[in-house]
Amino acid sequence: MRENESTAEKRIVEQLDFGPKTAKRVAWEAWEFTVVGPHQVEVTNASYGFEKDDHAYVVGVDERDGVKVPAECECPADLHREPDCKHKVALATVGGSTVLQAAVVYESPAPMSSDSPTDRATTAADMLQTDGGTVAVEAPTDEPDTCPNGEEWCPGPDAEELPCFECFEVANERGDAR
Repeated sequence: MRENESTAEKRIVEQLDFGPKTAKRVAWEAWEFTVVGPHQVEVTNASYGFEKDDHAYVVGVDERDGVKVPAECECPADLHREPDCKHKVALATVGGSTVLQAAVVYESPAPMSSDSPTDRATTAADMLQTDGGTVAVEAPTDEPDTCPNGEEWCPGPDAEELPCFECFEVANERGDAR
């Protein structure tokens, strides 16, 4: 644990029940935190290296006496023992009030509407090009395939996009290959 804790962090730790062995393990191990849902933080013991995913547990966040605290953990130690587990102590001390607050204010993403033109939601990454510019998202059209070879992905020999090889050859023979 850090020696220079803020008053809020001390209040969080005061809400938990743990011993010196747990405190020592929390201080020695590496921790990662991911807010996975409203009032839920995945706490990962990164000390396990490439096996760290086997040591990740979701910790619920609750509010006690006006203080946001780790309330329950899905790890075996928390389920079968009375004192609080190292994952809850790590969230309180290493993650601190910032991670706890993020879990409390987290809002689930809105479900995709049924009248969306695509099968999946468009993300910010879908909208950005590698040069930082934005890409216009076009709604699919109901036009029939324009490729004489029946290729579903090919826009045909007269399109601006890159066509299949056969359509490219047709355009090349006509002299209008781009």
